Amino acid sequence: MESTPLPETLRRLDALIQQEGLDRSEFLSPRRLAVRTALPESVVRTLLRGGQPPVETVNERVRSRIKALADDRLAHTGQRMSDLAGGISRQLGVSAFWARQVCAGAKVPSVELLHGLVDFFGVEGGEAFFTAPASEALHRELLSMVAARSATEGRPTAVVASSRHDDVRGFALRQARNLPEERWNVLNATLKALLELDDQEEDR
Repeated sequence: MESTPLPETLRRLDALIQQEGLDRSEFLSPRRLAVRTALPESVVRTLLRGGQPPVETVNERVRSRIKALADDRLAHTGQRMSDLAGGISRQLGVSAFWARQVCAGAKVPSVELLHGLVDFFGVEGGEAFFTAPASEALHRELLSMVAARSATEGRPTAVVASSRHDDVRGFALRQARNLPEERWNVLNATLKALLELDDQEEDR
């Protein structure tokens, strides 16, 4: 069974939404989150409701998320599959046939080639973007949203991954280790501020 701080983070996000009078369906848009995480929208909706997504293997995750990224790229660029496969072929040094099979979700790339696809699609989180359980993938994106919101507003937001400090640090280090330095600095500062807020609340 998947185990992440997602339920606690959602609880705190709901408190934030209520406190600031936000539209939950807009702030936590399943469609937008699905695009950002390469998860099926139905899975995102299930997770946002506190449910459990269907069980899947790591290979199934990799195939479906690469296909989701490929489909999104084609939809937004107007490219043909042959163009996309050709670009992957040139950048990764693989055959266009193999690239087409991977983009269609029919083949699972090796670890080395998966690393190349991280760069090609420009995803954050390294190979874990493709391999992490759905709840971890969504939780990583929610943390990113919190960090971005805090940076934009210039103040800490009362949302944190978990009430246990070690869990927060461990999760952040695992999932955010491949973020660009400037993004990591924002996330790191935000989590530190949020944990300090939690300590203050516990001392009251």
